[in-house]
Amino acid sequence: MTDLLYSEEEEALRAAVRDLLTDHCAAADVITRTESDAPHDRALWKSLTEGMGLAGLLVPEERGGQGASHRETAVVLEELGRAVAPVPYLTSAVVATEALLACGDDELLGQLASGRTIGALAVGLHKGPGADLGTVRVENGTLHGELTGVADAAVADVLLVPAADGGLYAVTADAATVTPQTSLDLTRPVATVRLDGAPGRRLGDAEPAVRRALRAAAGLLASEQLGVADWALTETVRYLKERRQFDRPVGGFQALKHRLAQLWLEVVNLRAAARAAADALATGEDTDITVAVAQAYAAPVAVHATEEALQLHGGTGMTWEHPVHLYLKRAKADSIAYGMAGAHREALAQLVDLQAP
Repeated sequence: MTDLLYSEEEEALRAAVRDLLTDHCAAADVITRTESDAPHDRALWKSLTEGMGLAGLLVPEERGGQGASHRETAVVLEELGRAVAPVPYLTSAVVATEALLACGDDELLGQLASGRTIGALAVGLHKGPGADLGTVRVENGTLHGELTGVADAAVADVLLVPAADGGLYAVTADAATVTPQTSLDLTRPVATVRLDGAPGRRLGDAEPAVRRALRAAAGLLASEQLGVADWALTETVRYLKERRQFDRPVGGFQALKHRLAQLWLEVVNLRAAARAAADALATGEDTDITVAVAQAYAAPVAVHATEEALQLHGGTGMTWEHPVHLYLKRAKADSIAYGMAGAHREALAQLVDLQAP
């Protein structure tokens, strides 16, 4: 039977990542960065990748990576979720990397594993496994078309573009026109990518590569959502212990205890679902079903946890200076990323042959 508990190595990795984020990703700094023209924290990205080697966790050692698994990657994403860190880890170290692993392009894969090159799969953030891949045309060896809602395209060095001819092409970012779009989650900006005669190098077949990438994205996104929900619960409990009304801690009121108890149960269940998805991706056992279960459950819990955090912080939670709005926006944006919960429930029903009447 699979052990979903964290191993000693995973706990050590968590501690190292949390220490780094505590020192270099303070909430006030993240808020300030979202108000600037450069929301991505490149210095933090360099520390995570070149300093700790985290961009190559999913890449085998013989191909330039760390040779770890999705379980370790999930731990990193939990901590990045807890800090709403404005770095392209999910999009580059998971999504783009998984697509390249399917194609077998070792040169570009090694560049992404080092962290010196950032990749982005040119598929809308809202698209889940099995979604339509777009209509980018290939004419005389160049790519033509427009893709919207591409996460972290503004910071990418290379774009992986699925085309209508069935191929997946590598396009340098400077060969495309990347226009920022208004994004709810200011820590993970999206953009429109326009290709007007951009040269591209064919990497392999798009369909299996993109399906693999989006499945891993959906499964590991649950760990990021776990980090967001866990922060919301922890900070809310801490605040309610300190906030006093009628000369007693607000957290002592029975009605609030009930809300927090319910939220705790949801977060515990989310942890189990997220860990199961990461383990299934690592072992290859019942992967589609486990990922669908995790994403069907994760989004509502993360949104509920952050909504409760904002409400239970009272007037303080409504201020721009308090970071809870960053977590609510991340939870809301994640709820439509890589397939909505309803889409994953429908996919799960098909996988277990339990169709609606």
